[in-house]
Amino acid sequence: AIIGNNMVLQQQSEVTLWGWAEPGEQVTITTSWNVNAYTATTNSNAKWSAAITTPAAGGPYTITLKGRNTITLSNVLCGEVWICSGQSNMEMCGAWGLKDIKAEQPTAYNTQLRFFKVAKATAACPQDDVTGQWVVCDSASLNTFSAAGYFFGKKLNRQLNTPVGLVEASWGGTSAEVWTPAEVVAGNAVLKEAATHIAPNGQCPHLPGLAWNAMLAPLTAYTVAGAIWYQGENNTGTAATYRLLFTSMIDAWRNAWNKKFPFYYVQIAPFNYRDKNVGALLREAQEQSMNHPGTGMVVTTDLTENVNDIHPANKHDVGYRLANWALAETYHQPVATYKSPVLKEMTRKKDKLLVTFLHAEKGLSIKGKNI
Repeated sequence: AIIGNNMVLQQQSEVTLWGWAEPGEQVTITTSWNVNAYTATTNSNAKWSAAITTPAAGGPYTITLKGRNTITLSNVLCGEVWICSGQSNMEMCGAWGLKDIKAEQPTAYNTQLRFFKVAKATAACPQDDVTGQWVVCDSASLNTFSAAGYFFGKKLNRQLNTPVGLVEASWGGTSAEVWTPAEVVAGNAVLKEAATHIAPNGQCPHLPGLAWNAMLAPLTAYTVAGAIWYQGENNTGTAATYRLLFTSMIDAWRNAWNKKFPFYYVQIAPFNYRDKNVGALLREAQEQSMNHPGTGMVVTTDLTENVNDIHPANKHDVGYRLANWALAETYHQPVATYKSPVLKEMTRKKDKLLVTFLHAEKGLSIKGKNI
């Protein structure tokens, strides 16, 4: 499904196309961007794959696959491809009543921005295919696609002047365990024990690997630039082990894609949990995870107007902050500010504490009447 009309292929890369045919059947692939012909022979499992080279950003192109029959893929672009994953705050879209998306819809049509939304599914072992299709961004497709993902992609498209393809695989209420290969969790005694504390909630899977197997594993042959992630609320009960889980998940994804791609994520927003410490402890685990190579974290503390709502409505600034990390760190573009203030040191002077921050060259400002 991921290989179809309207798709975006990662530019200037060797990307894989694959599918099924009769065993022994030869498949010939030609593209409209060059004169090369690529061939593949279907194996005894009825599978074939071929590596093709993509040009710099551009399009639209066509790709023709010819065996005993012919399939032509149209309106294909080459650009930047990103995975968008997580739980409900990544899943939130215009259909949830978001004002920011409603404001975007009249001018949403953009042929340079494409969406692929993976249908929710689970599986006991890694699958070969997902359900979904590539669509061009317009008022209708935007309404059901990740708002945070959209604003991320929109900013990349504008700043880089490059087509952007976004692949959303999200599911509200899920713990990080379900997006992590089961063998990774089972192979670590600490993670295995922590996973037993993730209780079923009736809205989503809770066992390790189930969403990974059905919604992400089938895509790992598809070349991507990187991933963005918004999740953590469902792991507040196991905050002590989240850093290990989260960084293990990131490594597992990179190993599956065979690429150490950048991984930018959103720190969960303040929420009035019954146990007021659990949210802070999970945020701390997320902050510590930035020590993992190739990662960056967006802070949302100042974007939260209601701490009794676990779904902050402002996804516009979340997406733009994620894009700033990518623009600065992945695409090496000049970005004035993209890292949030981080504690550097604290010293005591008599009855005062002097607190010094990194990434706060212009100082700090107070929002509201009370600190």
